[in-house]
Amino acid sequence: MGTLSLSSSLKPSIISPRPSSSSSTSSPSYLSRPNNLYLKPTKPISTPLRTSPSPLRFANASIEMSQTQESAIRGAESDVMGLLLRERIVFLGSSIDDFVADAIMSQLLLLDAKDPNKDIKLFINSSGGSLSATMAIYDVVQLIRADVSTIALGIAASTASIILGAGTKGKRFAMPNTRIMMHQPLGGASGQAIDVEIQAKEVMHNKNNVTSIIAGCTSRSFERVLKDIDRDRYMSPIEAVEYGLIDGVIDGDSIIPLEPVPDRVKPRVNYEEISKDPMKFLTPEIPDDEIY
Repeated sequence: MGTLSLSSSLKPSIISPRPSSSSSTSSPSYLSRPNNLYLKPTKPISTPLRTSPSPLRFANASIEMSQTQESAIRGAESDVMGLLLRERIVFLGSSIDDFVADAIMSQLLLLDAKDPNKDIKLFINSSGGSLSATMAIYDVVQLIRADVSTIALGIAASTASIILGAGTKGKRFAMPNTRIMMHQPLGGASGQAIDVEIQAKEVMHNKNNVTSIIAGCTSRSFERVLKDIDRDRYMSPIEAVEYGLIDGVIDGDSIIPLEPVPDRVKPRVNYEEISKDPMKFLTPEIPDDEIY
């Protein structure tokens, strides 16, 4: 009987049958065919055993995880904005768009939820931007329970001046070299006549809304503000205090509190005359009868 065996390379091989006494000696051996072939594995197939991981491997993995967590904590602590947020300081230092507005609103809401009795300092150095994003920040500033102290530095122009004036009255300040500018909303329209009319109505609505907000922040009349924002109106911190947009100027370690000039009273100092002849105001003329 012929048999097949599996070698180590898993290739079948024919095992020659044993010679039988009954077989004829005259016939060649290669003419004999085996009647029954079967596969016989020469070596048993053994499956590899799964070894359990060593405790040392677990220890190394835990050490690497702890080091990753520590590095993440150090990275968060080294983040400047994160450190400012811990001190309840929010910084607006770019043009205002939807992304910036979402970041400012989330920080204000978070600080208000942590402690509504502590002030939030909002530093502003922005040239303005989207009116809708600015209105969103303005509404959140009015919504939260904590007082928001707005501090302008660099420039607070266009819609950024609205956020500057939206702070808690008595806590709106500016640095000495800050420039503040306010104007009416900008807009344009194109297309069919009916589309231009719709856009024109929306621009007028935004203008009236901004005028009423500035009038409420500055205690000025609606008509006066409407006239003042018809063109770009640049102001120094002192002029902004006189207008009522802020409440004081930060000079070094002290805050110079000033009172806004009423709407019907003209300021006693004319800045145009001072710029033309400053020595006249530094050395005023004193009558002889007042000299002792």
